Amino acid sequence: MKPSAQLFVRLQPLQQFLTDWTQKSGALQPEVSNYLAGHFLDKPLQDWDVSRPTPYFGFEIPDAKGQYWYVWFDAPVGYIAATVEWCQKHGERLDDWWRNPDCEVVHFLGKDITYFHTLFWPAMLHVGGFQLPRRVQIHGFLRVDGAKMSKSRGTFVTAETCLQHLDPSHVRYYYASKLGNKIDDVDLIADEFVGKVNSDLVGRVVNLASRSARFVETTGLSARYPDDGGLFARAAAAGEAIAAAYEACDYREATRLVMTLADAANEYVEQQAPWTIKKDAARAAELQDVCTVTLNLFRQLVVYLTPVLPELTSRTEALLGPIRHWDDAQKPLAGSAVAPFTHMMGRVEAKQIAAMFAASMPAPTTAPTTTMTAEPPPPVPAAAATTLDKEPLAAEITIDDFQKVDLRIARIVAAEEVPEAKKLLRLTLSLGSGPTRNVFAGIKGAYEPAQLVGRLVVMAANLAPRKMKFGVSEGMVVAAGTDGEVFLLSPDAGAREGQRLH
Repeated sequence: MKPSAQLFVRLQPLQQFLTDWTQKSGALQPEVSNYLAGHFLDKPLQDWDVSRPTPYFGFEIPDAKGQYWYVWFDAPVGYIAATVEWCQKHGERLDDWWRNPDCEVVHFLGKDITYFHTLFWPAMLHVGGFQLPRRVQIHGFLRVDGAKMSKSRGTFVTAETCLQHLDPSHVRYYYASKLGNKIDDVDLIADEFVGKVNSDLVGRVVNLASRSARFVETTGLSARYPDDGGLFARAAAAGEAIAAAYEACDYREATRLVMTLADAANEYVEQQAPWTIKKDAARAAELQDVCTVTLNLFRQLVVYLTPVLPELTSRTEALLGPIRHWDDAQKPLAGSAVAPFTHMMGRVEAKQIAAMFAASMPAPTTAPTTTMTAEPPPPVPAAAATTLDKEPLAAEITIDDFQKVDLRIARIVAAEEVPEAKKLLRLTLSLGSGPTRNVFAGIKGAYEPAQLVGRLVVMAANLAPRKMKFGVSEGMVVAAGTDGEVFLLSPDAGAREGQRLH
């Protein structure tokens, strides 16, 4: 222990402003507003410690030698600093962006840094006279096959490794098709990834162009848009709902609506069968009309998918001409040229994903070679054998013993490292009412403290307090794991703080 002079920001004078902005502006998801109201704004805001003594990283405070700006005080300022740099390169003015009410600022972030961006950062912007975010969209974590990413299992994949094995368009579409506007984790499932990309993008979208464009390379599109039974008009009318889904950050709904239109377009192609019409020279005009409809329906889909698949849009422009605005989906093309069809998007193979995960496996360590000079030990009896993923059972207890344990849903409201301990994190847990609990948990190597804030966990709430050299632990969080890995148990969606498990 050593004395250190810390620098604080007073937040309580901004409490009313933060309450109004978080609860009334509509910038936050409802669950975020409720979380802030129930855990921070329901009591006077504490002063915020914005300095850290050396050794630390980042920027040393000019007039406080040996002190550094706390990373989450400093890092968001980089958003404005990056804009300054951009403005200097392009002859723009910062105030036209960050101090302009007509400029929309939208933040996208992970749930582990929620309160930094919804309390501290808005307070800084407000005091500095900068534009507040119109929306702060918070997402969950990326999981693999239902489990947390793991380096030991080769499922901790970096963006660089992903790009070496997968088309980024495929990855963006897959994420978009699973991302709603709630704070839900996204699960990467290899078989689902392959099926969704190949079925949706290649089979339902790109195939519309590949099955029709070649037939009209020499003639171009029909001079007048043909009768299509109302298909184009219905897809044009859907543009408003798709745009609204994007604006609400509900990409899952946006892509679902687009694929519904793709199904209708593919049904039209199957019924008209342009490959069959092509065989009869007397039906050339009919073939041109069918292909004109098909390519216009394809182009509509591409317009609607442009926020997710800009590369596909560029290739479509090379085929059919410029796409410049969302409203390009409202009016069909007619009488224009069709360029020779070129490859637009490939299929994904399961082996590509397998190779990506294989490349993410840690390099094997080679144990030193030894020469055995003594007789090997006898084999372990089967009854006593254990494996890393199956520990021996504890002594048998009765249901009466088990019922003595009061398991409760708790929310982690703060988490920090215990510098003196190799494995411990200090957690502050809320049970919804009454004082918070201080708990030491041996999960330091598995979780970053900031990732845990706001998470619901299962707590053994009636353990007697245990005095440790770091402080008093007033309970225990429930976790499972094998050698070297720990996984916190979390309740299903809808669980509330303080609920007892039965």
